Amino acid sequence: MSSPTTPANIGPGEFFPVVGVGPHEKPWPQGEQFDPELLLNGDRRNVLDEYRYWSVEAIVADLNTKRHKLEIAIENWQHDLNIGSVVRTANAFNVSAVHIVGKRDWNKRGAMVTDRYLTVVHHPSVADFSEHCKERGIPIIGIDNVPGSKQLESTQLPESCVLLFGQEGAGMSDEAIAICKDLYEINQYGSTRSMNASAAGAIAMYHWALQHLPR
Repeated sequence: MSSPTTPANIGPGEFFPVVGVGPHEKPWPQGEQFDPELLLNGDRRNVLDEYRYWSVEAIVADLNTKRHKLEIAIENWQHDLNIGSVVRTANAFNVSAVHIVGKRDWNKRGAMVTDRYLTVVHHPSVADFSEHCKERGIPIIGIDNVPGSKQLESTQLPESCVLLFGQEGAGMSDEAIAICKDLYEINQYGSTRSMNASAAGAIAMYHWALQHLPR
């Protein structure tokens, strides 16, 4: 069997050899989680080694048993790669869901198919998203450098919450700001007023993880 670090062909959007494994030697491992096609042809997906040769459905079922209480929401993001990037990061932290508020159509290439492994919910409006969270009793925490925002670095985030991020450049709309229980900003020390939206998402998720996940 090939080593997990055996380079494969470089795929679209990749700038380094793709890790993965080749066809599995026979006899094949037994279990409903294994995908016969992957066992036959190899598994070059961006998954943890423990999920090698597993079907997507089996991986999702296993992840569902250990989803974290964090959820992510993005409002009117315009750049597909930013959406894909934050979805990919959300997958890495095994969040319960990603909410896309406003824009429905996006090119999922940037997510590198990691969107298949988590729940992505579309909301046509801020009001619809707000009602969804209210019905479930989950607080919405806004992350943006707007007037009145407190420092993210010095706050304790609730374990169960939705982190809401506004549009690239424009930031959160007034309607979105109004539905937030709290607003936080990420301290910046250079000349730029704002950082990349997907980068801000990664920082905020990591801040939450440091407080609530075992290390």
